[in-house]
Parts: sequence; structure tokens; C-alpha cells
Amino acid sequence: MDKPHNIGTYYEFFAGGGMARAGLGDAWQCLFANDFDHKKSKAYAENWGKEHLKVGDVRAIKTEDLPKNADFAWASFPCQDLSLAGGGAGLKGDRSGTFWPFWKLITDLGKEKRQPNVVTLENVCGTLTSHNGKDFTAICEAFQMAGYRFGAVVIDAALFVPHSRPRLFVVGVHHSVSISSDLYNSSASNMWHTKSVRAAYDRLSDSLKSDWIWWDMPKPVQREKRFADLIEDNPASINWHSKSETERLLSMMTKVNMDKVEAAKKAGCRMVGTIYKRTRRDAEGNKIQRAEVRFDDVAGCLRTPAGGSSRQLILVVDGYDVKSRLISTRETARLMGLPDDYLLPEKYNEAYHLTGDGVVVPVVRHLAEHILEPLVMQSRHIDRSAA
Repeated sequence: MDKPHNIGTYYEFFAGGGMARAGLGDAWQCLFANDFDHKKSKAYAENWGKEHLKVGDVRAIKTEDLPKNADFAWASFPCQDLSLAGGGAGLKGDRSGTFWPFWKLITDLGKEKRQPNVVTLENVCGTLTSHNGKDFTAICEAFQMAGYRFGAVVIDAALFVPHSRPRLFVVGVHHSVSISSDLYNSSASNMWHTKSVRAAYDRLSDSLKSDWIWWDMPKPVQREKRFADLIEDNPASINWHSKSETERLLSMMTKVNMDKVEAAKKAGCRMVGTIYKRTRRDAEGNKIQRAEVRFDDVAGCLRTPAGGSSRQLILVVDGYDVKSRLISTRETARLMGLPDDYLLPEKYNEAYHLTGDGVVVPVVRHLAEHILEPLVMQSRHIDRSAA
């Protein structure tokens, strides 16, 4: 069945390069987009236009800046204070704490009788356990107090692209909207509700549990694309390492990792692995930098090259020919599900930061097709009936 030309309208907060917009697709109409980062916003404008883009701190946005009545709001608020690698400040941190001024906009829109009927938050899975679960409980309380029912799913991008990237999605729907029974289950599912999601639910009060929804979606079709399929032979953004640079990288591997390389040499076909440099302790307890490789045809989770995180490298093994280099910016974009005509920043670190800090496009599409679009279309039907 063909999709409607205009499924719904939306606001995109913490928009980055517009990857949520790419996942929602052309049948949705973006009314407003916002991001604090000028470099990311430049990429957003180059790919999507700047007509609806407001660059600046979410704290400075007022409801009068938000046009019309949006059916839906998306917010990929900063993860640094919620991630395992962060400082642990949680929702009280300067970055992840920007959830609160965003949520104030939602509640202020409610006072004006124009809050979105559907709201989705995206963040790292550490959100579920931050401050022993208190931060996630606070998010659920915010949804409830604003008149929303809510539920959370964890989706790993590896279901859609060769990229290990599990992320948390919290979907809230206003109490005025009827929810079709095929969008949820009476209990958790193994597919979308990890142990951490279930534990977070168990920590909720009975009142919050009464507004909880176990969202359900069909399992996606088996992914066919391998990481090796995304590799550029002659990347424009980065050069291959010299032989001595590759040898130095191999020298940083433990025996376990070198055994993986030796096995790849004997595989009888070209093998492409990914490497992250990590600080480990040796037998004497001294910190030492190690290169850790994986050859499972799935890239490690992209991380932004900031705060001490290393940038991902690739190792191409073709028989006894071994080459290495940093992953190219186009390859990072492909891992995020972006098409090759998506315009990336020219500077390597800016492009890597843009992609490594985004949301995977086909993950958004799956969530939109099976939960967000049915909810929004139902809410528009209700609104028209009440008009």
C-alpha cells in the first residue's frame, strides 16, 4: 500500500546532520530543526536547507520559535553525561541535562494546547542505568506529568547495517491518542526489550508502570550487506598507512588479536577487520595501549574523536598482504545508513564527529514505519474528528 504524501509534521531537536530526518523520509514535513553545533548545522543546511533550521542553545528557544502545530517531536539529546565513558553527571550534566530545557518546551506547548501527540527520545543505553536508574525514572516521570504514556526499546543498528550500535528509543504518546493493539504487547519481548530495559521498568513505581507501553515491531529482514561491502579501495578523505605504520599497529596487538590476523590470512578471501586502540594493563599492572581487532564483518560502534576516544581503523587482509588505515569519512556515513550523495564536511574530524554522533538512518525508518507513523496518523485522525 502506498504511503500518504504527508504523514505528519515534526520538530527535530539536537538535529546534528539530520539523520533522523533522513530516516523519517520525504513523506514527513519538518517544521523546525535545532542544533547547538555550528559545524553540524552547516552540514544539515547543505543537505536539507536552512529554512527551518535554528542554530543555537536549546535553552534559548521559546515556543514562539516553533511554528504551527507539530504532530511529532524527535530529540537525540547529548549522551556524554549518560554514557559509560562519560563523567557520570547524568541528567544534571551540562550536556545531557539539556533534556530539561527541551522538555520545558514540550510542556509549554502543552499549556498552549499544541504539544506534539508523539515524542521520541534517542540516546545511549547507559540512560537506563545512569544514577542507578534514577535518570531514566525521571524521564518517565516527565512523560507522565505531561500527559503521555510511554515505553522504551533498544535497537541495535547491526540488524540493518554492519555496525554494532545499540541505542535506546523512548516513545511517548499523548493520552488522547488511541493506540492500535498491534503496536504493543502485554509484556516485554526478547527482540526489543533488553535486560536493562526490563530492569529499568522494574524500578518504576506502580503509577509509572500504569502508563508504560511494551512497544512491539516486526523483526527486520536478514541483513545482507557486510562491512567489507562498504569499504573504499581509494578513499578521498584518508590515506593508506605505510608498511611500517601497519607493522607498528600489529605490534600493539596481544597474541589473541594476532591470532585473529593469522586466521584472516588463511581464510582464502579478502578479510576486512576493524580496530580500536584501547588502554589496557599489562601483567605488571602498567597501562599500555593495545590494538584490538574484530573480523566478524561488523564494525565497532562509531564514537566521536573527542574526550580521549580513539578513531576506528580498518585492517584489510588479502592472503599475506596486510594493509591498514583510518576508516574513511564516507565509510562512516555508510555505516550510519546515509546515501553516498549525502554531503559530508571536507575536514576529516568534522565529518567523523558528525557521523559518529548521529542516529542510524534505517533504524529510524524501521521505528517510524512500525510505531511512529501509525501513531501520528491515528492522532491526526482524532484531531480532525474533534475539529
